[in-house]
This record gives sequence, structure tokens and C-alpha cells, in this order.
Amino acid sequence: MADTIQRPTTSRTTRSSTIPAEETTNTGPVALDGVTTPPTVDVASLGRQLLGTWADVRIEARKLSARPDMQGIPGLSMAEHRTRVFGQLKVLADNGHVLRAFPTHLGGKDDHGGNIAGFEELVMADPSLQIKGGVQWGLFGAAVLHLGTTKHHDKYLPDIMNLTVPGAFAMTEIGHGSDVASIGTTATFDPETDEFVINTPFRAAWKDYLGNAAKDGIAAVLFAKLITQGVNHGVHAFYLPIRDENGEFLPGVGGEDDGLKGGLNGIDNGRLHFDHVRIPRENLLNRYGDVTADGTYSSPISSPGRRFFTMLGTLVQGRVSLDGAATAASALALTIAITYGNQRRQFTAGSPTDEEVILDYQRHQRRLLPRLATTYAQTFAHDDFLVKFDGVFSGKADTDADRQDLETLAAALKPLSTWHALDTLQESREACGGAGFMAANRLVGLRADLDVYATFEGDNNVLLQLVAKRLLTDYSRKFAKADPGALALFVVQQAAGRAYHGSGLRSLAQLMTDRGSTARSVGALRDTDLQRELLTDRVEAMIADVAGKLRGATKLPKKDAADLFNAHQNELIEAARAHAELLQWEAFTRALEKTEDPGTKQVLTWLRDLFGLGLVEKNLAWYLIHGRLSAKRAQAVTAYIDRLIARIRPHAQDLVDAFGYTQDHLRAPIASGIERERQDEARGYYADLRASGNAPREEKASKK
Repeated sequence: MADTIQRPTTSRTTRSSTIPAEETTNTGPVALDGVTTPPTVDVASLGRQLLGTWADVRIEARKLSARPDMQGIPGLSMAEHRTRVFGQLKVLADNGHVLRAFPTHLGGKDDHGGNIAGFEELVMADPSLQIKGGVQWGLFGAAVLHLGTTKHHDKYLPDIMNLTVPGAFAMTEIGHGSDVASIGTTATFDPETDEFVINTPFRAAWKDYLGNAAKDGIAAVLFAKLITQGVNHGVHAFYLPIRDENGEFLPGVGGEDDGLKGGLNGIDNGRLHFDHVRIPRENLLNRYGDVTADGTYSSPISSPGRRFFTMLGTLVQGRVSLDGAATAASALALTIAITYGNQRRQFTAGSPTDEEVILDYQRHQRRLLPRLATTYAQTFAHDDFLVKFDGVFSGKADTDADRQDLETLAAALKPLSTWHALDTLQESREACGGAGFMAANRLVGLRADLDVYATFEGDNNVLLQLVAKRLLTDYSRKFAKADPGALALFVVQQAAGRAYHGSGLRSLAQLMTDRGSTARSVGALRDTDLQRELLTDRVEAMIADVAGKLRGATKLPKKDAADLFNAHQNELIEAARAHAELLQWEAFTRALEKTEDPGTKQVLTWLRDLFGLGLVEKNLAWYLIHGRLSAKRAQAVTAYIDRLIARIRPHAQDLVDAFGYTQDHLRAPIASGIERERQDEARGYYADLRASGNAPREEKASKK
């Protein structure tokens, strides 16, 4: 396969690791005349694998992100940044980059997976551009597409697609945030005028944090409770003009600018409120609920709860794209930090003259390489996620079960990847010292911009609570409403009959104790099935543990049952997080099975093991308390991780080069090769000085 990955010019520190013969696999080093040769990474083929299912789309999108006119400029004022990003949005509209998901008869390609894959790559250009584009086409436009019907598509989408009508996605309210079902804005139908009356009855019902609301938006998709004939039918979506051709608010519409934020200041976030604004009945986006001229309500989904979650589920692509963008930001940060660490020298630890490359220090490796392993796991998990998303939205796999699986994946993976991005950006910044704090090297700017990823499109903890609900309700559909009492009852019923330790996991500690030596115990840790059992058992056992604590909830009044359930909410959310980590590990393992080059497969196996055992190490207290590992074997986990890191270290540069980012994407001087030039100049200077005989003697040597 041709090398489609553009790689930055960097110097590599080449080192060989000594690998005990009993720890090699049939995909790893080859013994020749008794000498073990270290594996090598096929960077080109690995890079293509990392690009995933929509590799060609990503490559084209990266070309766009590499254009200077599409990139952010540090230090712009808020007004200048907003103007620049809106101009860039017009470029995206003109070249069709963000229009793949729209219908072919309107100029799109009905390519939902490819659309998200290309869109995610914009984070390299400027996160403000990515998110503002997401507001326009991924939220505002997508809401019309997925919640409206053909008449809405033909009427509204062409102008949305070409940016004639910039728009806002008016869902979030000051008073309820992620609790969309409880929003206060109402849309009351008036049969005498055939209109809906939009109203925000109190300050907490104002729509807030809306991209395009402060300045650019002239319309919005508004979420409000639909009331007709005195009945509240729950949250529905409406198409609502908000400004005239001069940019002034229409009668009854008001708003404010949210002003300067902690990041993403190229987006004009603002708040909107409405004082009995009237819109035609046809402005109801009526795919899932409609109202006739006499005020009669109808819906193809009879259950209000199921209808609500179905409507929200059609907008899951925001979480999909955040998962991918956050993973890309982590990869970008690690490329900068590892490249710099491979060139920056400090302290003469092992030589009287030459300073050490800082990536050779174990602590530096411990800071960066486990995060690299997690980023690889997230990359592979995200591609599986994107394939699932495309299957649902293309109609190839669009059953209720498929949609529920997609929503659960989104709620599981988006929290982990966005938290990981913030952690990785911060650690990468610190690993680059003062240079990492310079705006020119991008790490602080990316950290500020991605901060809000952890709370928009669903607060991460709230999303994991949804995953916990799914873990409980998967086995008993009659508890799908999942109020605390029902959940408590289900947990007890579901867990009571499960023999969680029947798979042999209960004997794991004894097995490892009987192995004898630490080296042999380490050998067991490399086993794929054992890693899977360790990670799976933790998820199941955590749920079983909560079940015991909730055993009496079924006999309590609803309020008391809710209080008891709430007392153990944190444990369920931690179980959901463990479940999401297992999903990532499984995705990494599937990717290994598809890796053909033997050397690359060996290095990726080490990286997968580092990820999986890193999860065990992070939760060693749990494994010890619950008897899954003995104290001695817990020490073996950490010892083996240290050995894995030492093996991976010589391949670190190849592993980040495989992400495929050029300096046009990184735009970080410390990762451009300039640090290597500085170090080479310094080393050459001192070498020449020593050779000349003019080097001053050290004070310590003079006293001997």
C-alpha cells in the first residue's frame, strides 16, 4: 500500500531493548544466530490503519486543516477571532467539506460516517472552527434534517448548507442544563391563528451557551414543551427566525452575548429569550410529533418517554464528533511532547559530557507512553463507534436496538476521550517545561479550547449515568423507565442469579500465587484472555456489589428508595466508566488482529498490554480488596508495566509519526526540528572546545 501519511522530519533516538526469549511471541523479534533482533514499526501501514474506515476522507480534510487561511491565530481579540472563524465557515460551505451527511438531491452525499470523519479533523486547524461548524451543520442543520420532514428539508436546508442562514441550536437552558426534559420554554398552540406561541416564562428558562446566538445567527432550532388543548406533550423542536436582514432581533426575541470564555472564543455564544413569539404551525419539525389545525396531537411513537429519547438520539452525532476530535487533540499533543522529548537534552546522568535525551528518563516515559497507549485505544474504539453511527444513520443497521447501542456507545466513549484529552494536554504541556507554556507551541491553547468538551453535548458524569442505566436495564426491559425504585429492584434481581466468579476469576489470585516466580506471573499477565477477564469481572462485580447494597430498596417508599439509590450513584457511574474502558480495550484487541506486519503487531501488542494492565494498575486497590490479585502479584503488574514502557520507548517516535501530522498541522516550533538543531549546535560547540584544549577545567577536577 502506498504511503499516504505525511510525516514530520524528526531525529530519532535508536535504541534496542533486551527481550527475554520466553516473553517474545510469534509476531515479535526473530532470533538469528542466538541474537534477538528488535521489532520495527511499519509507520506507513500503521498510519493508514489509524486513519480508519474513512481514511481518504481524513486525508483530504487534513489538507484543508493544513491551509494557513483555515487556521487559528493566537492572540486575536474575541471580535477578530469571531470574524475570522465565520469567514472560514464560508470556505467550508463553498467546498462542500461539511455537507456529506445531507441528502444527495440537495447537494450532499448521504455519507454520515465520512462527514463526521472529515469534520473531526478540523480540530487541528482551530477548535473554534470545528465547533462553530458543528453548531451550523451538525446541530442546527442536522436537527432540521433528522427532526423535520421533506417539506422542511426542501425549504430550509439549502440555505443552511450554503450558510445563507446561520443558525443556533437552542436547547440548553440556564436552569436545567443537561436535564432537557425539564426545560421551561413552552410552545403553546393557538388554533384560532394556526400558530405556536413561544415563551420563556422566567429567567432560568432562557436559552444559554448557544453558538451563533450572540452575533451571526438569524434563525434557530428551538426546543420547547409542546402544549395543545391543555396537554403538555413534552419537548419538541421548532424552526424559529430570530433576526432580520439587518441583524436586529425580531419582535419578541431578545438576547445577550455570553462574552469572553475560557476558550473557543471564535464562537459567538449567547443567550436567547422569547416573549410570546408567534410562528406558523408548519414550523414544528414534525417527524416524531404533529399537530393538526384544530390542535389535535399525534405521534408515531405513543410513549412520551420513548419519543423524547428517540428525538434526542437523532442528534447523537455531536457526541460522536467530540469523541473523535478529543482523540485527535490527544494525538496531536503527544506528537508534540514525544518529538520534543526525543530531542531535548538535559542533565549528564550517564556521561561526563553528553546530556541525556529527556525521553530516556523513566519518569518521562511513564508520563507520556501510557497516555499514548490510551490514545491508540481510543482511536481504534472511535472508528468502531463511527462505523456503528454510519450504520444507524445510513439505514443499514437502524433498529431500535442499534440506536440504543449507539446512544450507549456515545455516552460511554465521549466522557473518557474528553477527560483523557484534558489530562494529556496538561501532562504534555508540563513534559515540555516552559516551552510547553508558550502559546506558539499550542498546548495551552488546545487545553483551554477543549476544556468545555467535558461538559457540552452532555456533562460527562451525566452521560456515564446513562451508561449505568443501560447496564442495569439490558437484562430487563420492563425497567426501561429506570426510576430509582425500578432500578434497585432490577439490580437485585439481575445480580442475584449471576455466578460472577463461576468463570474461574475467583481462582485467579490462587493461580498467580501458584505460579511461583514473578517472571512467570508476568507471563500470565500478557495473556489476552486473562486481561479480558480481569477487566470484565470488575464491571460485573461492581454492579453485583451495588445490588447487595440496594437489596432492601424494593420494600421502601419511592422517596426512600431514591435516596438509597442516590447513595450508591457514584459506584454505578464508576462501573459505567469501567465498562467504557473495557470497550476501548476490546477495540484495541480487534485492531491487533487486523495488523499484518509482524514487527508492528508486536509493538502494538506491547502498547495494548500497557493500556490494559494500566487499567488494572489504576484500580489495584479494587483488585486487592476483592481478592482478584494477591499483593505480590499486584506488584508484578507494576513491574511488568515498567518493562513494557522500556520496550516501547525505542518505538515512541514511530508511534506518534504514524498519526500522520505534519508541521502544518502541529504548528509547534518545539516539534519542528529546531530543538534538535539547538542541541546539535551546543554539543558541537563543547566538543570543539574540548578538542581545542582550551576548555576550562572544572573546579572539582582542579582540587584533586
